Amino acid sequence: MNSRLKSIIRKEFIQIFRDPRTLAMIIVMPIMQLFLLGYAATTDVKNISLAVWDQSQSTQSRSLLDAFRSANYFSIDYSVYSADEYRDLIEAGDTRAALIIPPDYERQLIEGKAQVSLVLDGSDATIGGTALSTAKLIGQFYATKILTDQAALTGRPSAFDPPLDVRTQVWYNPDLVAAYFNVPGVAGMILYFITALLTASSIVRERERGTIEQLIVTPIRSWELVVGKILPYTFLAFINLIEVLAVGYWWFHVPIRGDIGLIFGLSGLFLLSSLGIGLFASTIANNQQEAFITVMFTMLPSIFLSGFFFPIEAMPKVLQYISAIIPLRYYLVIIRSLLLKGVGAASLQPEILALTIFAIVILGAASARFRKRLD
Repeated sequence: MNSRLKSIIRKEFIQIFRDPRTLAMIIVMPIMQLFLLGYAATTDVKNISLAVWDQSQSTQSRSLLDAFRSANYFSIDYSVYSADEYRDLIEAGDTRAALIIPPDYERQLIEGKAQVSLVLDGSDATIGGTALSTAKLIGQFYATKILTDQAALTGRPSAFDPPLDVRTQVWYNPDLVAAYFNVPGVAGMILYFITALLTASSIVRERERGTIEQLIVTPIRSWELVVGKILPYTFLAFINLIEVLAVGYWWFHVPIRGDIGLIFGLSGLFLLSSLGIGLFASTIANNQQEAFITVMFTMLPSIFLSGFFFPIEAMPKVLQYISAIIPLRYYLVIIRSLLLKGVGAASLQPEILALTIFAIVILGAASARFRKRLD
C-alpha cells in the first residue's frame, strides 16, 4: 500500500470521525435495527384484551374464564354488563374481543348443549385471526375436559358431541382481509414520510444553495418563510392521502365508514407533528444528507413501534412504553377506526388529545429553534 493510498484512507477516516451524524448512523443504526427486528418484529400475539359479560355468575362460568386465562392468549381486562358496554370498548379500541356467557349457561352445560359467544374486532387481521383460532381451541379443549371428567365420574364412555360450543362473530372485517389493516397504515406512513422528510430537505436545500440568506434579508417574516416552505408539501400529502384512499376503496375494497371531513381534519392534526419533526431536522442538519439521516432515526422506530406492521400487544413492555411517544401510533388507531369502524370523534378522544399535545410541543419547539437559527 503506497503512501498516497494511505493518505486518502486516513483522510476519509478523519472526515468520518468529524461527522458525528454519519458515525452515529454507522454505529447506532445496526443496533437499533437489531433490537427493533428482534423484539418488535413478531406476530406471536398474546395477552389479547378481552371484555367479559358473565350473565351466569356460576362456578362453571368461572371455570371457563379460568381456561381463557390459562391459555395466556387472552387478558381479561374488563367486566361488562350490557351489549352497549362491550360495543363501546371495541369501537374505542380498548379491547379486542368480548366473551358473552348466557344466563342459563350452567343448565345448558348440564344438558350438553351450552353456547357462548365471542365477538372479535377484525380491523386487525393478525390479532383477529389469532383470537378466532385460539378461542375455538380453548372451547374444544374445555369441552373435552368436561367430557373426560363426566366419564371419570360415571365410569361410562362420554358422549361424542361436545357440551360446549363457542360461537364467534368478527366485526368490521369478517373475512379478516389483510388489506383492510395495511392500506390505512400505508396512508399514515405516506403522510409522515412526505411531510417530515421533504420538509426537512426542502429547507436545508435553500441553505446548501446559499439562497436562505437572500430570503432572510428580504422583508419576508420568518413565520411566512416557514409556512411558505411547508404548505406545498402539506398539499401534496393530502393528495397522496386521497390517492391511497381511492385506490384502497376501488381496488382493495377497503371500506370508508367514517366521516370524510373528520378523516381529513384528524389527518391534518397528525401532519402538524410530522411537519414539526421535519422542521426540527432542518435546524440541526447542514445538508440534505444529514436531514435524511436525522429523519431516518425517527422513521425506523415509527415503522416498527407504531403498530404499522406488528401488533403493539405482542411487543415487550419496554417497547410498548416507548411507542407511546410516537405520533404515528395514535394516527394509525384513528385512521383504521374511522375507515373500518366508522366511529366518531368521541371514541377517539385519547388519540386526538395525544396528537394535539404532540403537535403543540413538537411544532412549537421546532419553530422556536428554526427562528433562532435564522437569527
